[in-house]
Amino acid sequence: MSSAIIKVENLSKKYIICHDRRATGMYNYYSLRDSLAHFSRGVYQRLRHPLSPNQENTELEEFWALKDINFEIKQGERVGVIGRNGAGKSTLLKILSRITEPSRGKITMRGRVASLLEVGTGFHPELTGRENIYLNGAVLGMTRIEIKKKFDEIVAFAEVEKFLDTPVKRYSSGMYVRLAFAVAAHLEPEILLVDEVLAVGDAEFQKKCLGKMEDVSNEGRTVIFVSHNMAAIKQLCNKGILLESGKSSYKGNVEICINKYIQQLTSNLNVKHVASTEGKKSGLICLIHANVYAKKINNDIITNGDDLVFKAEIKVDKACDISICIPVRRDGELCFLANSYHLANRFIIKEKGIYQIECNIPSKLLNPGFHSLGLYIADSYGREKHYVRIEELLGFDIFDDGVRRGGLYSGSWGGAVSPLLNFDLKKIHK
Repeated sequence: MSSAIIKVENLSKKYIICHDRRATGMYNYYSLRDSLAHFSRGVYQRLRHPLSPNQENTELEEFWALKDINFEIKQGERVGVIGRNGAGKSTLLKILSRITEPSRGKITMRGRVASLLEVGTGFHPELTGRENIYLNGAVLGMTRIEIKKKFDEIVAFAEVEKFLDTPVKRYSSGMYVRLAFAVAAHLEPEILLVDEVLAVGDAEFQKKCLGKMEDVSNEGRTVIFVSHNMAAIKQLCNKGILLESGKSSYKGNVEICINKYIQQLTSNLNVKHVASTEGKKSGLICLIHANVYAKKINNDIITNGDDLVFKAEIKVDKACDISICIPVRRDGELCFLANSYHLANRFIIKEKGIYQIECNIPSKLLNPGFHSLGLYIADSYGREKHYVRIEELLGFDIFDDGVRRGGLYSGSWGGAVSPLLNFDLKKIHK
């Protein structure tokens, strides 16, 4: 008998994507008469063939989110699942959580499963925090007495004592996640599945979560963790699974897995610092073009002594208020997240048109190495609503300019950034 607590064999998940043939161009306009005629034809066809799509205007495409995935996970292992956006990570966790049915393949799991896949998963918004703790425990198959024993620990970990009898629909996203994670981790599941949802919490809470997941695995329970944070994956996990376009390209040692992921980023990103991104549209904003370059005249090579400029062109369809955020990563790990939230004035766009975004990154900030730069454009009034969200838009290498900044020390400095900060020394006592 296999010692694996999770065994996945030839797992595949297929989705059917419908394309509207009429929407082939960016500028398609229909008169009221056209719209009414199309609606009438659609109603007639649905009455005749209620289970069939509208064949006249619809094309169907097969999309395999996962294809022939195989792996085994033993009891007590901490496994990090990594890969680019759209690689199939969240789909895999949803199938393991029994939220989504696989198209084919077999999954064998031994033990109780608790999952934290997205904010509010498994919570009833109308119930209070107290009631949701008991509801989640019941879903996991625990008795009321078992839940009661863990209740105080859950509340203390989540830090929501004051709001325990408030309906969770009134919780902030951070409170929601704290309570959801506390319930999932403390009700003693044999298998804990955690998606990138922990990114919603602050740094202190993330540290608590990583510590708790480590404790869970030390107790002999299994953790599967999906994240873009390579530092967190390296700290928590001892095994890694790398997904690429729905397929598993590596399973094994977590450090090797992370290195392969970084190589994947390096090969896939545009290392000429320019991305032509026509068609990356979400809602009313379309990203047309983006570029990152050094301010100096000869900007073919970027060094750590150069001032950098990031520029992007966007097409805006109507008036809106936006906030802009730029994540910069080095070898897959986040260096910093620059955003416009701190600005006194929002970016208020009063009419449609083509707009240019510009952001300056000062010299002597980033250490040499391969970097990727992303772009988020969000609604100023609701940060959850993103018009554009691209984790890795541009890739660029930063080289050492050869200028010694460490006095007598000539070696390289550790860390993702190396800012030149001002220091002062003064005598305060005799």
